Amino acid sequence: MPDMKNTTKAFLRRAAPWLSIAFWLLCWLLLALAFDKPLLLPTPLAVVRKLGELAMTARFWQMLGLSLLRIAAGIAAAIAVGALLAALTVRFSLAHHLFSPLLSLLKSTPVASVIFLLLLFMGRNTVPLFIAFAMALPIVWSNLREGLLQADKKLFEMATVFAVPRTKQLTGILLPETRPYFMAACRAAISLAWKAGVAAEVLAVPEHSIGRAIYESRLYLLTEELFAYTLTVIVISALLEQALLCLLTPTAKKGDDMSCSR
Repeated sequence: MPDMKNTTKAFLRRAAPWLSIAFWLLCWLLLALAFDKPLLLPTPLAVVRKLGELAMTARFWQMLGLSLLRIAAGIAAAIAVGALLAALTVRFSLAHHLFSPLLSLLKSTPVASVIFLLLLFMGRNTVPLFIAFAMALPIVWSNLREGLLQADKKLFEMATVFAVPRTKQLTGILLPETRPYFMAACRAAISLAWKAGVAAEVLAVPEHSIGRAIYESRLYLLTEELFAYTLTVIVISALLEQALLCLLTPTAKKGDDMSCSR
């Protein structure tokens, strides 16, 4: 009996996210049927069918690929610069006082304002990249800085006493100590930067982008396409987060739960 209970609990734990999705899809379906205005609120089946039609076209994959390329470049730059700034502001108090106003500025400035300001100085095709960078940078920077500050100093002192090489201190102490902060930063940064980047595409309307497709769908009242592209943005956000977890989570031992999201 205990084995049966444990199996049931494990099944429910794994099925819970899918059951939650099914519940909200059912709510959407019932609302769409009750509203009975497909031009304003199509059914989930109509949206999935439209998404399937779009996925059969080369234009869809071209837009998706270019949007991912732009935003991923901004996120990668934000991770690199954020890690550098975190190390500098922990090591040097002057650097912290110099760059901390920039962190506050990036956190408090509305995304739409940044988009319109950037449009004054650069081409619309590069605005999503810089928006993704600006949204991800403060998250990576603040989280990694906190991780470096919380790292156990006694471990480094012990390593120094026993003359442990700096490279081994980095890989054996610093990286494991800051890894949870880095994972949390990347998860939040990727999700926010992807959505902000698509929002920048909607406003900047660059060529061959998901944001432009969303803008045109709204402009011409192509509601099924609008929902389909929005669903694509949501799915890509979830896939990016899951891919990150799989990359950063150590390989599970044999017999353990192999899910990357554990």
